[in-house]
Amino acid sequence: MSDLIQLLPDAIANQIAAGEVVQRPSSALKELLENAIDAGATKVQVIVKEAGKQLIQVIDNGKGMSATDARMSFERHATSKIRTSQDLFSIRTFGFRGEALASIAAVAQVELKTRRNADELGTLIHIEGSEVKKQEPVATTPGTSVSMKNLFFNVPARRNFLKSNPVEMRHIVEEFQRVALAYSEIGFSLMQNDMEIYNLHPGKLSQRIVGIFGKNYQTQLVPCEELTPHVNVKGYIGKPESAKKTRGEQFFFVNNRYIKSSYLNHAVSNAFENLIQPDQHPFYVLFLEIDPSHIDINVHPTKTEIKFDDERTVYAVIRAAVKQALGAHHVVPALDFSVDVNFEDNWSSDAQKKADVDREYSYKTFNTPEFKKSSASGWERLFEGNQTFIQEQKRPVSEEGDDSEVLTFSSKANPEEESSSFPKPAEGEGTGTTFQVELSYIVAQMSTGLLILDQQAAHERILYERYLRQLKLAQGPSQQCLFPPVVQLNPSDYELVVGLMGELHSLGFMISEFGNNAVLVQGVPADIQVKNEKELFEGLIEQFKNFKNELSLDNRENLARSLARKSSLKKGQKLNSQEMETLVGQLFACQNPNYGLGGNKTFVKLDLSSIHSFFGKSHV
Repeated sequence: MSDLIQLLPDAIANQIAAGEVVQRPSSALKELLENAIDAGATKVQVIVKEAGKQLIQVIDNGKGMSATDARMSFERHATSKIRTSQDLFSIRTFGFRGEALASIAAVAQVELKTRRNADELGTLIHIEGSEVKKQEPVATTPGTSVSMKNLFFNVPARRNFLKSNPVEMRHIVEEFQRVALAYSEIGFSLMQNDMEIYNLHPGKLSQRIVGIFGKNYQTQLVPCEELTPHVNVKGYIGKPESAKKTRGEQFFFVNNRYIKSSYLNHAVSNAFENLIQPDQHPFYVLFLEIDPSHIDINVHPTKTEIKFDDERTVYAVIRAAVKQALGAHHVVPALDFSVDVNFEDNWSSDAQKKADVDREYSYKTFNTPEFKKSSASGWERLFEGNQTFIQEQKRPVSEEGDDSEVLTFSSKANPEEESSSFPKPAEGEGTGTTFQVELSYIVAQMSTGLLILDQQAAHERILYERYLRQLKLAQGPSQQCLFPPVVQLNPSDYELVVGLMGELHSLGFMISEFGNNAVLVQGVPADIQVKNEKELFEGLIEQFKNFKNELSLDNRENLARSLARKSSLKKGQKLNSQEMETLVGQLFACQNPNYGLGGNKTFVKLDLSSIHSFFGKSHV
């Protein structure tokens, strides 16, 4: 019987390796950018077509390669970064395995042009599916240019798994941002379909952050630095008010290598405790300098996960550094010892606190009715919002001009007053069967008891099902903006919006591209009462990204959920009786009226038996 085990051909082995190294176009871009950095480039240009599916070209002005090195660079495990096993514990370059170019060449059509500064002619190599098609001298500028065309051309199944162009382009932009942040002293540019997305000049880290994320970050950056014998921390954090509900603007670099670490991210979040909401994420770009012998970067094929030999110390240093930065720049609230809190109404200067105090005062203070130049306003405040419990009677004006009011509550003791008519509630007040509690809950009377609704959760459920229907039918009514705002987006969000254009139009948004990563909002859904169209649209995109990170939903369901959350009634919003009754009716017309978008209940029923049990035996 013949032997069964045999060595795989190099072409198949390279394709298997490519499955780990090159997962999508952004993975290939990451490898090519890191090679350019390792070559000592001071200027790197990236050209992308069709989100990398058609072309990714990286041009650098680095050292270049000889003809022999250029050919050897496409062999598996061929590298100039390490020589012995001990070198694995002192790695400061990006690459060291020698798999990137071999993996890319196995699943794409690759053209390499390279030339050293001392050579007169460079080298051109053309490879398809690990097979060298051409190698010849060529006239080219010093440095290296690598063009990767038609990714996965020989693996159709892998190509079918690629996402839409906007999604793949967003991943490309994220990889570009990470490398550009790590090396602010290097100039970077990014072109997509002949349109310039980034043109970043060499400079300081703060300038690079502003160049990537926008000018509004210029006033939000707080320097952060901590030097210890074990690890050094440098970089910038964002002020608490710049925190967002979505992740994506949190960057850790260890020896200039981007890493992902939920453990270290918790250290930063812990330092921001009580300064931001629990569901918010602060912005930060932090660089850790540590002896390479104390870390292991050979853990994952993408090299974004590393191991520390003393992770707890690194956690403590990062947390202390962020806390110190927040305190040193007066971001953390400080005590004002010049104010005597016992004798000063400090709350009176804060509008929100003053409103809270006034609301507390409205039902905790009782005024005795004065019959001279006064009215029973204190008692009215006790029953504000439900005046059917109050029976008012105006006293006839006396000869002395006494025009005060007296309130009388009917009872068995004064049956003659039962015929008195109750005043109709003013417009905007409850009708007696439906009213608000704390401007957050709606109480409606039923034949069997009471119904209590959470107005925000109920309205979110109503809007969610309405927007799903509009997306399905692609018939969302729109209202034109009188002054259409221009919304400037970062490249990643811009690609996201471009990919959602069809769904946004179905909801009633009229969006058009405005150039330079900006869109023009010409119309918004007709059923949304909005004063600031730009704020609505930006909030919708932010909420969409938040749900995208937390939930596995398709774009339609995510968009309907996001718009419902953004445009729904909020707690503290006053409703009139007609609005409350309409809300109750629309909720019970929903397919699933019982639960809100977060799985919480939208209403509870309080039947009469439960109410009777609160007061013991029923009265006869």
